[in-house]
Amino acid sequence: MAEVMEMLALSPTMEEGTLAEWNKAEGDAINEGDVLAEVETDKATMEMESFFSGTVLKLLVEPGQTVRVGDPMAIIGEEGEDISGLLSELGGGGGAKAAPKAEAKPEPAAPAMEADTGTKETPVESGDGRRIKASPLARKMAEDKGVDLGSINGSGPGGRIIKRDIESAQAAPTRQAAPVSAAPSGELRAAAGLSEVPGEQQPMSQMRKTIARRLVDVWQSTPHFYLTMDIDMAAAMVVRKDINAQLKAAEAGYKVSVNDLIVKAAAAALAKFPKVNTGFAGEALYAFDEVNVGVAVAIEDGLITPTVRNADQKSLGTIAREVRELAGRARDKKLKPEEYSAHTFSISNLGMYDIDNFLAVINPPDAAILACGAVQQVPVVVDGELQVGTRMKVTLSCDHRVIDGALGAEFLNELRRNLEQPMLLLV
Repeated sequence: MAEVMEMLALSPTMEEGTLAEWNKAEGDAINEGDVLAEVETDKATMEMESFFSGTVLKLLVEPGQTVRVGDPMAIIGEEGEDISGLLSELGGGGGAKAAPKAEAKPEPAAPAMEADTGTKETPVESGDGRRIKASPLARKMAEDKGVDLGSINGSGPGGRIIKRDIESAQAAPTRQAAPVSAAPSGELRAAAGLSEVPGEQQPMSQMRKTIARRLVDVWQSTPHFYLTMDIDMAAAMVVRKDINAQLKAAEAGYKVSVNDLIVKAAAAALAKFPKVNTGFAGEALYAFDEVNVGVAVAIEDGLITPTVRNADQKSLGTIAREVRELAGRARDKKLKPEEYSAHTFSISNLGMYDIDNFLAVINPPDAAILACGAVQQVPVVVDGELQVGTRMKVTLSCDHRVIDGALGAEFLNELRRNLEQPMLLLV
């Protein structure tokens, strides 16, 4: 019997994914666990494995198309099996054209205009908490007609609600159509005070969509406050230079960066001030059992935060090797979900871009994020005399629901002590 392969949730925060490419073509044999497709999620490009064995009978999505979690992707069954009835139930037999073999790299195609094919269904919940599946066109028709989806028995595959179910349903006054907002291009023209603005509207990647949504949510819901401090990095830079010279002589194959020193210093400070290593959990605070430091890494579509787990228990060398390896795979979009989740504190370092100082937005579930600027030689006054100092400016963004000013200041002072006496990081 033919089975419908649906889009899987390939990361903890994934709500939809973009099909990068099919690894199987129509007519190919496939076993359970074989890689069926590569999907661009909100964090990385990941492999989607088949739940079924048999023959790929129909591919329902084009490369480049965005699909919500739970929506049909392909039909798998016995070779030669008649799936016309299933295609009809899905809404008329629409779907993707046959994909080339995995070695071919098809150009992403623009999503087609939506028909009631059922290829982009998404589950919703009724008022009593039941899980309902309905196609996008059916949902739109229900909104326009004021029809309660929870009152309809779907006639599509698996009880899905499709177009004909809405057409036969009685309108109910329990639902109102949502207001339609202006198109982004229209908003831009209005903001500019112009009827025409040269340019073109560009689609957002899954990562960019997630970043945009999360930043708005965090900025609107989290009360930020900021603490800024100058740190004398002269001793740390000397120790780093000596360590790297010895690593080079030993042909270790890696170096210790300024950022590695910061990760180690922050982890040690978090171990001493565990209240900073705490998250906000609605009506309670959540004290994390591990000190997991997320390190913001810039990639093509935005940012991702690989996590150094139990950083307070790792040596400086181990942290240096781990950060280098994680950052490399982050840029290749090959991180596993457990490698960019479970952070309890984050660090964003723009020193390599010659940024003096900046304010970072907190990265949930953390209650704080440390923004680090460049290590610079600047004029300083020591014992009444003007000297050249080596300084780095850091700013701690704090969630005021968890961290008060005094606690944040104590944490920063401990961080400074660790960096100004770097031999403490080596013992």
